[in-house]
Amino acid sequence: MCNLKIMIDIDIKTILPQKEPFVMISSLLHCDKILTITEFEIRENHIFVLDGVLTEPGIIENIAQTCAARMGYVNSVINKGNVKLGFIGSVKNLVIKGLPHTGSRITTSIEVKNEVFNMLLVKAVVKSNNIEIANCEMKISEQ
Repeated sequence: MCNLKIMIDIDIKTILPQKEPFVMISSLLHCDKILTITEFEIRENHIFVLDGVLTEPGIIENIAQTCAARMGYVNSVINKGNVKLGFIGSVKNLVIKGLPHTGSRITTSIEVKNEVFNMLLVKAVVKSNNIEIANCEMKISEQ
């Protein structure tokens, strides 16, 4: 599965199926069998920014893309294959406590709870300035 190491040398655009302006991750910080951590710098001109804050759909998409980064890393770097599309199967128990402002960075972690065939069930936590601003459970299906 994923190697336990800092991923600062990975170009995030090579492991995500999403293309600009929909890229919601700046870097992959960590990836192992259970935990994946990404970071995103919120820019004023981003498609999911409104009135200087990242909107709720942007937070959900950031979580989904953290899952996609894990899958993309495994498929392209570990298994030497292609990056595949993924689809949100469900979002459960979503709690959004705050919306981060432009210029700030959010750190998103997903913890794999179950992985069966091409389906991934994760517990996600999004933090801004080390303060939890969102969490949920998400199912992602890989095509």
